[in-house]
Amino acid sequence: MSRTRKSWARLRRSSRPGQGGRFRSSLLFRYLIIIVVAMMLLPIMLPATLIVSSVLSAWVTDMKPANPHYLSSSRTEDSWHREAVALKGATPEQISTRLKKIQGNTFPDSQIFWVDAAGKTRLELPAQPDVPKQWDATQAVVFMKQAMNSDLFTVVSFIGGGQKNADQGYMVLKVPRSFFDQSRTDNSLALYYLFFILLILAAFIFVSLLFFGGIRRRLVRLQAAMSQRGEDGLPIFVSTGRPDEIGKLEEAFNQMVEQLAESRGRERQEEELRKRLVADLSHDIRTPLTVVRSHLYSLDDENLSNRGRQSITLMENKLKDLGSLIDNLLAYNLLSSGKYTLNNEPRDILRLVRECAASWYPVWEKEDLEVDIDLPEHSIVWKVDEQGFRRLLDNLFQNVVRHAASGRYIGIHVEELNGKEALVIVDKGPGMEQRSSGQGAGIGLAITELLAREMNLERDIVSSSAGTQIRFLNKT
Repeated sequence: MSRTRKSWARLRRSSRPGQGGRFRSSLLFRYLIIIVVAMMLLPIMLPATLIVSSVLSAWVTDMKPANPHYLSSSRTEDSWHREAVALKGATPEQISTRLKKIQGNTFPDSQIFWVDAAGKTRLELPAQPDVPKQWDATQAVVFMKQAMNSDLFTVVSFIGGGQKNADQGYMVLKVPRSFFDQSRTDNSLALYYLFFILLILAAFIFVSLLFFGGIRRRLVRLQAAMSQRGEDGLPIFVSTGRPDEIGKLEEAFNQMVEQLAESRGRERQEEELRKRLVADLSHDIRTPLTVVRSHLYSLDDENLSNRGRQSITLMENKLKDLGSLIDNLLAYNLLSSGKYTLNNEPRDILRLVRECAASWYPVWEKEDLEVDIDLPEHSIVWKVDEQGFRRLLDNLFQNVVRHAASGRYIGIHVEELNGKEALVIVDKGPGMEQRSSGQGAGIGLAITELLAREMNLERDIVSSSAGTQIRFLNKT
């Protein structure tokens, strides 16, 4: 990692707010602010919507009265008084004719009657049983009291106008009070509250959607940044935003990338050191190993006892094992560093398996192993490197002799797997889990894995206390 990135990361860590600042910059605090503002707006929104609702309701009712002939009680009363003044000096017949006319045109659906100066009822439109034929003062007072509490709006006017001209009598108009009601519905208040609740709810949902939409956009941007890789194969740094929970997540991600880069750098250094160490040790050990072999060859020409010759034979075998281990170390070092050159060409792997098994057959007989080789007559052609594939088989066969000889069995056969033919090598040893640390570090199996990968082969190992089964399948 560059020095600029490290300095930037340290600066970001040093600029973190305290506990109080953390809460004030958190998503929870911001959402609580939204809720508090919404609650504070309730006392403002309630009267505002009430005023708007009242204005709209008044406008609607003015435009649409319940009865177009009776716009209001005051207008009806004024109109009736004007009609009474207009009848000044009229005869009883003219009064009756005029009242019949205005009852049909100006005041429809109303009740009209008039009484002359002698207290006699002269006309009823329509007939009204509760209207007496002859009036006295008591009946007039009772009638006025009943009219005040009645469902009928009652207007009494002296014919000719004013009490001074009462010699013509008076006329009475009765209209249902429902004609003056505005065109309101009984559920207008419920609709107002429903409108208010829906308005507040819609505003709260809208602000919440904006809030969580912003959170989602930031998370999607962070996810996209996490999925990107730099030239070194590591995730790239993300730009941090607000110092809230998502901002803390972005900072934590940048710290993780920084630690991964540092760990990758240390891993590369350790790998290079290990490769140099293995290469140096392998070359340094070969020289004394050659000297020891030459001296053992010289001692073999001497006159030794049987016990001495057995010791020389044992040492020669161990030197061979040591030489093979050095070769494996060098091969593993070259394979892991990508410097082991393989020439993958189409080859009959069954021929290579038979030839390699034939060279190992004496060793298996010496170890008293039951050899079970069942290979088909046809060819199986894979693109492999011949020397690399032979080395892979040698390591596997040597692994059986060293670690699974107690099972007294080795099997080599071909089976169909997922529509392809797979090469299978089986033993009946104690399994890989039962091996002790003194039986080797498994460098041979590691080399087989690297060789199989370089030759585009898929390796599958199934091991238990009943034995180990290794399958090889051509990926192409």
